[in-house]
Amino acid sequence: MADLQLATRAAAPLVEIVRNIKPDQLDAPTPCTEYAVRQLVNHLLFWGPSLEGAGRKEPVPAPAASETEVDLTGGDWAADLAAQVGRTADAWSQSTAWEGTTRVVGPTELPASMIGGMVVCEMVTHGWDLARATGQKPSWDDELLEYVHEEITRTAEQGRQMGAYGPEVPVPASSSALDRALGLMGRDPGWRR
Repeated sequence: MADLQLATRAAAPLVEIVRNIKPDQLDAPTPCTEYAVRQLVNHLLFWGPSLEGAGRKEPVPAPAASETEVDLTGGDWAADLAAQVGRTADAWSQSTAWEGTTRVVGPTELPASMIGGMVVCEMVTHGWDLARATGQKPSWDDELLEYVHEEITRTAEQGRQMGAYGPEVPVPASSSALDRALGLMGRDPGWRR
């Protein structure tokens, strides 16, 4: 079973990053090329309830609209996202979250440990995307980043086939675990705005 604090350890820096995004940075590009900051925040807000529900083994009904058809970045989106990330981390901090199978959306059951790994990796990589786009320097612990690298190594080919990851970006073997994970996902660890 995974360390029950993985999601909490991934979430804390993400919440700090979100709280430090300035309103004039919402249209900035991110290393996640299909999203500017606003769209990436919207993506996290849109899928957050489903990822939280998967951890609680309480699937959330499929949204009526796609994430590109809704804008969840109105109002106090930073507080909303920080709260959602916290709830998701709490859900994945329970041993039952990682056991058996669960669903994100729809009827397909998947191994809960696979979904939990995806949740942790999403928090770290999208946190990195937002940090790079807004000039912040996030800090996750080395053990967590090794876990993220191992998870992404296991799922990289499948992620590419599904269109979730881009073509691998070559990264020296001596690079940090985070940089190697980013390269596997198709991100350039040296990306600058």
